[in-house]
Amino acid sequence: MGYYKYVKEIYRGIRNKIKDPEFSDLRELILSRKIEWRKSPPIERVEKPTRINKARQYGYKAKQGFVVVRVRVRRGGMRKSRPNAGRKPKRMGVKKITPAKSIQRIAEERAQRKFMNLEVLGSYWLWQDGQYKWYEVIMVDPHHPAIKNDGDINWICSNKHKHRVFRGLTPAGKKGRGLRKKGKGTEKIRPSIRAKGRKAK
Repeated sequence: MGYYKYVKEIYRGIRNKIKDPEFSDLRELILSRKIEWRKSPPIERVEKPTRINKARQYGYKAKQGFVVVRVRVRRGGMRKSRPNAGRKPKRMGVKKITPAKSIQRIAEERAQRKFMNLEVLGSYWLWQDGQYKWYEVIMVDPHHPAIKNDGDINWICSNKHKHRVFRGLTPAGKKGRGLRKKGKGTEKIRPSIRAKGRKAK
């Protein structure tokens, strides 16, 4: 079993087995990191990815032009304020009000607004507690010569991929739009959001 597969197995069972004696060292490491992450800014650039297997899955390479950003976002609903005027309890509209986008997509968009000269390739879950979720966002500089000369990634240098995160073109964006394949077939789960209301000709 290769190194990446070991990392994958650790993070796959990290939520359920972290209290086991086998994962005691890992638990101490993550808790110490979480203390630092809470004190750090919400959007922070890091030197290298924490989960190298997920970063490589989205095309990350340890070369110039690739940037890893750790983003902290809140958990839960919209936290709407309770109205002062009289209403029935079911008309209050306070609880269970959630945004149309996932927390992961919000994290990607915040990273894009912070680094406007970069483009988002993808993101992955890092850790969470009762208040926050942390994601690492893989970004790339489309104007860097090392990226332009790389045949695996230079497709992102085209203008049609500019600010792709705001158009739902990242893996998390396509999942939220329902564009993932259904099983092994080619049928989509549902049409895109824009095509949802169109009539079939």
